[in-house]
Amino acid sequence: MTYIPEFPPLPLHQERCVLFVAFPDMSLLDLTVAQTVFWAASRYMEQRGLPGYSRHTISLNGGLVHSAEGVALATLVLVEFADVAVDTVIVPGSPDIEQVLDNSMQLVEWLHQISGKARRIASVCSGAFLLAQAGLLDGKRAATHWAMCDLLKKHFPSIEIERDAIFVQEDSVWTSAGVSAGIDLALALVEADCGRDIAMKVARELVVFLKRPGGQSQFSELLQSQVQGSAAFDGLHLWLADHIGNENLTVDLLAERVGMSPRNFARVYKQRTGRTPAKAVEIFRLEAARRLLEDSERNADQIGRQCGFGDEERMRVTFQRHLAISPTDYRRRFSR
Repeated sequence: MTYIPEFPPLPLHQERCVLFVAFPDMSLLDLTVAQTVFWAASRYMEQRGLPGYSRHTISLNGGLVHSAEGVALATLVLVEFADVAVDTVIVPGSPDIEQVLDNSMQLVEWLHQISGKARRIASVCSGAFLLAQAGLLDGKRAATHWAMCDLLKKHFPSIEIERDAIFVQEDSVWTSAGVSAGIDLALALVEADCGRDIAMKVARELVVFLKRPGGQSQFSELLQSQVQGSAAFDGLHLWLADHIGNENLTVDLLAERVGMSPRNFARVYKQRTGRTPAKAVEIFRLEAARRLLEDSERNADQIGRQCGFGDEERMRVTFQRHLAISPTDYRRRFSR
């Protein structure tokens, strides 16, 4: 189940200190998109005569730190903030996160220590690996870039990975999917602090047309099926997308489409895709319904029937199970 938080505004009595953690070969956008959101939020807060955020880019040794893209950022040394009341820590990812983990013992130790002092700590993309290495995600739900999910699970099997989530909050720890999801994460953090109005002003300034809560999938099921080594079923998936309104998409019917026995098909499909055929059909139906709720004016019952759920109630149960939200609320949040 994907977590979709509701954020009551928190009172702001003083400026909040936000630390953006830099390290060699970090992903530049992972860091800078979050920095831009907090910068814009501070401007709007200050216009209202309210404290904003003090924002600092830090690293283990300070000085220039080179990103994976080759851009060098000026940073402050993190020990300068040993006695500062830190509100939020933002940790970016890296395209070479395994190599970063091998060379980040001191940074990981600092993350573990600061997590007990800061009000919250958040990661963008593969930054979740650093939080996990610091022991902050043990037994928790977390999000990361869809291409990193299996690797994260391999290194840290105790984490319950939300593969579809844009971002996930577990207590004071927040994790998000790749790159642009860092905008959604930062907007959610700002909304938690400053209220929806400020967050929406920032979203409009950054030309983010749709501010996505954590329940929206970060990629399509059809795309996912094409990158999971399941080429043998590409034709079946395209056929499924075209015939999703059929209420009787049984294992027997799907097996017949690919010329396999039902038992062998069910076994091979689960092995290749990681899902049972029934679960795949349910997800395809869910995705089709999401698109119609976002883009069409059909009512929920019509959409439920068009997507093969049979009725609105079955669709509602599926939305609650996968997205923790009703179709009506999903349309309210995501409709264009």
